[in-house]
Amino acid sequence: MEDQEILAKFDDPAARNVAFNQLVRKYQHKVYWHVRKMVIDHDDADDLTQDVFVKVWNNLANFRRDASLYTWIYRIATNECLSFLASKRRRFFLPLHDVGAELATKLEADPSLAGDDIERRLQKAILRLPDKQRLVFNMKYYDEITYEQMAEITGTSVGALKASYHHAVKKIEQYVTEDSARD
Repeated sequence: MEDQEILAKFDDPAARNVAFNQLVRKYQHKVYWHVRKMVIDHDDADDLTQDVFVKVWNNLANFRRDASLYTWIYRIATNECLSFLASKRRRFFLPLHDVGAELATKLEADPSLAGDDIERRLQKAILRLPDKQRLVFNMKYYDEITYEQMAEITGTSVGALKASYHHAVKKIEQYVTEDSARD
């Protein structure tokens, strides 16, 4: 079902619940994996995905429709991820590197994320990136989101996103090379 049809249904109070269920079915999987790539842990990703859709439900009536529904939902999910990671850092007084190490440990322990050796090395390298670079890399590399859509989602200029992606790729190459040299 197209987003415009879902939104039109949502505008009808009698069909609001049906429309929202269709929206969740359409975007739940994408949102979950977008969140999961940032927070790694399934339970955290599951909780955050629910939080995202609660926010969508609470704010959909006020959605101005000047952006696509997809990018609006991704923006909510992105903000939830970044807030969660910042909160985790503050709560446990962890520097950025320690959060990355904690997430890497969870990555190793989770068989659903394990993959082959190359994929595991890539994931560990991605986890060493600053949150916003990791976000940009994941959206471009895994979700194949255009820079223009990323700009809508993050509120960042296309040029800054391209630079961020370029820096992320260079850091990942360096991390993977260093990791391979240690083996």
